[in-house]
Amino acid sequence: MKYIGIIISLFIFASSAFAQDGPVIYKDKTEVDFEAVDVEGELRKPPGQVIMNRSNAVFNPLLPPRLHFNEEMMQSINDVK
Repeated sequence: MKYIGIIISLFIFASSAFAQDGPVIYKDKTEVDFEAVDVEGELRKPPGQVIMNRSNAVFNPLLPPRLHFNEEMMQSINDVK
C-alpha cells in the first residue's frame, strides 16, 4: 500500500512538470547581425588532387530499342474495332 501511494504521487508531480503557462509566441522576423563577428584562422587546402573527374556510367539496356511501332499501332486499331 505504501508503494502505491509513492507511485501515485510520482505521477502527480511528473504531470505538473509538463504543464505550460500558455501558448508560445514567436517573433515574426528574426535578425542576426554578423558584422561584429571576426573569424580568425588560415585557409588550408587538401594535399594533392582529391576531386577526380567522374566517368559517365554505362548501362546495358534490358530491352532492345525499337525504332518503329507500326505493327503495334495497327494491332491496337484492330483491337478497338
